[in-house]
Amino acid sequence: MSTSDRLFMTLDAALRTVFASHHGAQPCPTVAADATELSESEKKEAAALMRVNHVGEVCAQALYTAQAFATKNEALRDHFMRASAEETNHLAWTEARLKELGDRTSLLNPLWYAGAFGIGLLAGRLGDRVSLGFVVETENQVEAHLDGHLSRLPAHDHASRAIVAQMKDDEIRHALNAKELGAIDLPAPVKGLMKAAAKVMTTVAHRI
Repeated sequence: MSTSDRLFMTLDAALRTVFASHHGAQPCPTVAADATELSESEKKEAAALMRVNHVGEVCAQALYTAQAFATKNEALRDHFMRASAEETNHLAWTEARLKELGDRTSLLNPLWYAGAFGIGLLAGRLGDRVSLGFVVETENQVEAHLDGHLSRLPAHDHASRAIVAQMKDDEIRHALNAKELGAIDLPAPVKGLMKAAAKVMTTVAHRI
């Protein structure tokens, strides 16, 4: 694939992620026979958490797309694109859940995508093992973040909890896959910066 072809596909992916409606290849996780009935305040809190999760998936699309663009390893590029396709399920599920809760996605999604794309491109330019190490640390932090959401979501919000639980399992698997492909362990200061950036994103996306 030529550079111009990859550039066109990268631009197309960005536009689709930020502006299009999404449909997962896998059905949305559900809990059989458990109806979700929430008060207005519970709906508001659940929606805020699911908006944060949706932003995380927008960023995941940007990161994987940027890393796929940056690498010269065709097999690794295919791996990043497959991971991106799996993350599209999460994007679709969180988007659908927000609609069910009567709320919206973040107004800053173009900004979140652009920032994450830049970070992913930088990681990719530093080499494949660094890029994979970035995946591992990102997924580890996302796993912890989702675990926190499981404790904060209303106990009887079975619909949201089923989605978050499946997302958590998938993120763990993505981190393990990246380790198997040769990821390095990132330096502690880099991990700290990543946590700080994630904190800003989650705090803002909770409201905007």
